[in-house]
Amino acid sequence: MTPMQRALNLAKQALGTTSPNPAVGAVVTIDGETVGEGFTLPPGQRHAEIGALQQAGDRSRGATLYTTLEPCCAFGRTPPCTQAIIAAGIQRVHLAAIDPNPLVSGRGRADLEAAGIEVTVGEESGAAQELYEAFAKHITTGLPFVTAKYAMSLDGKIATHTGDSKWVTGPEAREAVQQMRRESDAVMVGVNTVLADDPQLTARDIEGKPLERQPLRVVLDSNCRTPEEARLLREPGTTIIATSQHAPAILVARLEAAGAEVCLAPVGQDGRVDLNAVLAELGHRGVVSVLAEGGGVVLGSLFDAGLVDKIFAFVAPLIIGGEDAASPVAGQGAPSMSKTWSVERTHLQQLGPDWLITGYPTARS
Repeated sequence: MTPMQRALNLAKQALGTTSPNPAVGAVVTIDGETVGEGFTLPPGQRHAEIGALQQAGDRSRGATLYTTLEPCCAFGRTPPCTQAIIAAGIQRVHLAAIDPNPLVSGRGRADLEAAGIEVTVGEESGAAQELYEAFAKHITTGLPFVTAKYAMSLDGKIATHTGDSKWVTGPEAREAVQQMRRESDAVMVGVNTVLADDPQLTARDIEGKPLERQPLRVVLDSNCRTPEEARLLREPGTTIIATSQHAPAILVARLEAAGAEVCLAPVGQDGRVDLNAVLAELGHRGVVSVLAEGGGVVLGSLFDAGLVDKIFAFVAPLIIGGEDAASPVAGQGAPSMSKTWSVERTHLQQLGPDWLITGYPTARS
């Protein structure tokens, strides 16, 4: 494993804990030996480069720093990392990616080079681009990066005609979903999923216990139908019920008394909460990434509105059948094949008996 690959692994350990800051990993080496490592801590605490420099101590002088993202060069919650790198006597810096933040982009590199530090950009750039795709969208638009996740059979069903959906996929795929939740800032479902499955929507460890840090749970519930006894209202972390701004006060009060935070949103012509408004509110709260877990109505509405940035599609070697069995994406759908979504940059991975297809939807012109 190269030092930059190690830095990427360190960065991934921090995913889901650093927003709205990016998750960064850093490694300091001298004469081929790793003398310092670090990754971004939660907001207000040290950045990855500072952790690696502190661990390296005096051995930073004349050393090489590998970092997954261009170091910050402006004062925020913490001092600029570029100043610390220069003061530590680092001789060379390898950057996997330039920071997409307009306040930094290229300036951190320029500061280092002005101090006589040799800077190399682009090592493991593909992996870094994927690592920072959500941060790049949020820092430039203010909106979260939306990933649609679903599990279906070979014939495109997510449940039987009776509504039974446990389980479409096997344990390996379900553990992958847990990892996705751990790395996401928010998990989103519709009220129909709450009513049908009563999910916990928690990030859990390998023993099934909820982790201390939980993604924000978001339920799209235009008419305040979420039951007071829903399990997700009793789990660690915060649950937001996004409902109509015209919702009766008594129903709002009932959900708040049950432990939910109620977000009143405008409604669209279909009578459902406006997804653009909900995502804008989440972005304002510092939510960088949203894992939309469905069901079909929610995912269909997100696709109809052009709000899906990425897809995680689990496919199980099962045939469910049934003309009334639900499919993963509902909504209005494409009126013609020329108006469908093309999924590009696809990647296929086997997880136990199941397959995970990852890709990026692009509207056909």
